[in-house]
Amino acid sequence: MMDHLSERDRLPDDDGPSEVRAAVYARTSSTQQSFGHSLDEQVRLSIERCHTLGWEVVFIYRDEAESGKDPDRPMFQSMLSAAEMQAFNVIVFWKLDRFSRSLMHAVQLESELRQSHVGLYSITEQIDTTSAAGRFNFRNIASAAEFERDMIRQRTRMGLHALAAENKWPNDNPPLGYSIDCDGRLQIVEKDAELVRKIFSQYLEVRSMPEVAEWLNQSGSATRENNPWTPRAVGDILRNKIYYGYYELEGVSELVPEYRILDQDLFNEVKRVRHRYKSTGAVKGSMPTTRKGQTMDRMYQSYCDYLREND
Repeated sequence: MMDHLSERDRLPDDDGPSEVRAAVYARTSSTQQSFGHSLDEQVRLSIERCHTLGWEVVFIYRDEAESGKDPDRPMFQSMLSAAEMQAFNVIVFWKLDRFSRSLMHAVQLESELRQSHVGLYSITEQIDTTSAAGRFNFRNIASAAEFERDMIRQRTRMGLHALAAENKWPNDNPPLGYSIDCDGRLQIVEKDAELVRKIFSQYLEVRSMPEVAEWLNQSGSATRENNPWTPRAVGDILRNKIYYGYYELEGVSELVPEYRILDQDLFNEVKRVRHRYKSTGAVKGSMPTTRKGQTMDRMYQSYCDYLREND
């Protein structure tokens, strides 16, 4: 909600504001926010700071149970619209994470608000862009944060390059058919690898991912995440080049023989079948007779179940 003040207080003086006119912004991410972080407490502390600084509070904006990642928070957007009309000079908040989803997002907002001569002020952090010195400090903080973010990205890329150089797997979730050994490399699990081979050969037989998924579910098989098989999950298996030993990570692309579960010719044949309509421009033919029969049987069974439930 937004607390309304008088119309006189909402507008800056014609000759420029003779005093700082503040808008207080408060946000909680849930209705059960603990004391000290509550809307009322954020507003109270912000108003007290404004009084200490001699600033006049002309607006109070409150967003309750709104995520900081959502820029479309109702009162937040209302506040930004009022800022464009220069209805106040500074936005005061308890803490930066109440106002913005990140420091870099705050830097972007600060740049936009500066066009309307509106500053930012945090009562718990060294953020105050109402003065030249404060803006300088704020940009230094932002530059340091951006530098640290770039360094983390660089270290992450270096780590991935190091993994790729030794053909190691980059996470704790190997594809179906593999586990990860103590050195971080893939290790074939023969029982699961045999299921992968059956999926490829079954697809070549029926030429339909939905039918393969149905076959897997009827046989009592489940995905690695213990979910029912879907056509998309089957497609993920059929498209994964690691099954013929092709390893690819961070610019490293090579065949790793010990990762091979099936022959590359089989993989390529499945790929040709998957792309049969794209490559030839042909129009899909009619549904095979066996598949038609299966579809009709399912429809008839569903109809019988419906009749029994509504008898």
